[in-house]
Amino acid sequence: MRLSVHHEIPENEELRRGWNDLVLGMESPEVFYTYEWALALSHGYAASVRPLLVLGYDGGKLAGVASLTLDEQQHTLSFLAGNTADYCDFVSAPERRSEFVGLVLRKLQEFAPHLVLPNLPVASCTGWALKDLSGPQGSSHFARPAFRCGKVDLTVSEGRSHIKHATRTKKTIRQGMSAMARAGAVEIRHLSDWREISDSLPAFRDAHLQRFYSMGRTSNLAAPERWNFLLELAQLLSQQCSVAFSQLTLNQQPIAWAYGFRFHRSWFYYQPAFDSRFSQYNPGLCLLGRIVQDACDDLSVERVELGLGDEEYKHRFANAYSETTYVTLTTSLAHHVRGRLRFQAASAIKSMPALEHCVRRLLGRTITGAARA
Repeated sequence: MRLSVHHEIPENEELRRGWNDLVLGMESPEVFYTYEWALALSHGYAASVRPLLVLGYDGGKLAGVASLTLDEQQHTLSFLAGNTADYCDFVSAPERRSEFVGLVLRKLQEFAPHLVLPNLPVASCTGWALKDLSGPQGSSHFARPAFRCGKVDLTVSEGRSHIKHATRTKKTIRQGMSAMARAGAVEIRHLSDWREISDSLPAFRDAHLQRFYSMGRTSNLAAPERWNFLLELAQLLSQQCSVAFSQLTLNQQPIAWAYGFRFHRSWFYYQPAFDSRFSQYNPGLCLLGRIVQDACDDLSVERVELGLGDEEYKHRFANAYSETTYVTLTTSLAHHVRGRLRFQAASAIKSMPALEHCVRRLLGRTITGAARA
C-alpha cells in the first residue's frame, strides 16, 4: 500500500466516492467518518485547525483514510473530527486495518511524537491494531475508557411496536403532547432539503443561544467556527440525503429542533434545541420521542443514536450503549507515565465521592481566588 500525505481536504469527486465507499465497508459505518464531515470541518475551522490527511492507495485504488490534525505547539496529532464527532476512526476495510494503521503510524513519526485519538469505538478493530503495533513502532500505548453513548436499539427481541408504545406513553411525553394539542396545531417534520433546513437554522441557533444565556452559560453555537461548520455540513450532507433536521411547531411556530443525521441504518440525534418560553410542554423531549416513534415505523432504521453526554433524559430512552476509548501513543516515556498517573489519580478520586467533593471545592476556591487577584 502506498501512502499520500495532504495538508488539506481536497475537493475532489473521485476522492469523495472512494472515501465514502470505504466508510460503508467498515465494521460500523458512521456519518462522522465521511468525506463530507472532514470537508465541512476543514472549512468551518479553517482559522484554527490544520488538517493532515493520509491516504492509502493499492494499485491506484483508495484503500485507507486517516483524517488527522496537527497541533504544532503541543507536538501532537489527533483525529481531525475529535472535537465534533461522537465516534472517530481510521477508515479502511476491517481486514486491512492493521496494515494501514501500521503504515500510518510510521509516517506520522515524521510530524509529531504524540498521537492522541479520542472517541475510538471499543468495537473497532483499530484499537487492537494500535495496541499490537505500538511496541514495534517504538511507541508507548495507553487506552482508557472515554464515553458511553446511549442508543435505542430497534432490533431487540421486544420489537419495534413495544418500543414505540413505551415511548409514546411515557408520562412526560404524553402530557406534553396533550397540552400542546389543547393549545393549538402541533406538527413535526423531518427536513432533508437544504433550502428548508437553511430557513430553519437561524431560529434553531437563536433558541440555543438564549437558553444557555438564561442559565449563565455560553452555547457552543456562539462560536462562529462551530456555526459555519454546521451550516456547511448540513448543506453537504443534504446532497447525499444524510441530514435529518427535525422540527416541532405549535400553531406554525417552531419551538423545538434536532439537528441530526440518517446514515446507514442509524438515525443520529446530534444537537437539539428548544424555545425555553415553551418549556412547560417539554418540547425537546416530545420531539425526541417522536423521532424514536418514527424510526420504529421505518424498517431501514435499526437504531437511534443519542450521542455523547450523560444527560438523564437519554437514559429514559436508551436500551443499549456503545463505548469509546481515549488512546494515546507517544515516543516519550515521560509523557506516557504522566498520562497514566493522571488517569489513575482521577479514577481514585472519583471512586471516593467525599474526596472528589473536597477536590472540586478546593479547585473552585483556587479559580475564584485567581480571578480576584
